[in-house]
Amino acid sequence: MSSSVQRKRIRKSPAARRAEIVEKAAEIALSEGLECITLRRIGEELDVRPGLVSHYFPSTEELVAEAFGSAATGELDTLLPAEPAESAGGLSPGAGTGTGMGTRSATERLAGFFARTSGPAWNDISRLWINARHLTRYRPSLRDRIALQEAAWRGRLAAVIEDGVTRGEFRTQEEPSVVAVQILVVLDGLGADGGADADMLPPVVARMAMTWAERELGLERGALGP
Repeated sequence: MSSSVQRKRIRKSPAARRAEIVEKAAEIALSEGLECITLRRIGEELDVRPGLVSHYFPSTEELVAEAFGSAATGELDTLLPAEPAESAGGLSPGAGTGTGMGTRSATERLAGFFARTSGPAWNDISRLWINARHLTRYRPSLRDRIALQEAAWRGRLAAVIEDGVTRGEFRTQEEPSVVAVQILVVLDGLGADGGADADMLPPVVARMAMTWAERELGLERGALGP
């Protein structure tokens, strides 16, 4: 009787079960790659029938896109947390107004962002982005999800830059949305060219995105990090 009790499963709500599936898929995506996600693999990892997984995600392609979106959103919220005004107003480019965006200065927020774009966690997510972009030729759902995540990234970063310009911390001839794209392009390039291991790059190369941002935003060298 005791073994029967041990095998008794706790019935989860549809929302909780779906979240569990996505979380496990995102975990596999970060550690092994998006190609390793299959409905059978997720079922085995969660000790449930593959049919249960397919109930929430009829195709592997749909689950792969959702797993990437979950991992990328978690990355964004970790590397560049939204201030209250941004959370309420969305992530569209130019969302920042320079008021009601929290007590931290824009320079502090941007410096914190650059400080977090190094180390094992950053390497894992960089590899995931490279992996995802490679697979877009074959997976339209993933391509659409990448576009949404890129827009979210540009919007969040542009809001910080716009806030800095409004407060008088930054001075730039370009639109905040343009500066945001340029910073992200440099970071993406470093991840791809450096094998996504920023800690293996020469310091002057690893710091290229910060150096460019300081110059473009009219900041003194070292304002965004050592």
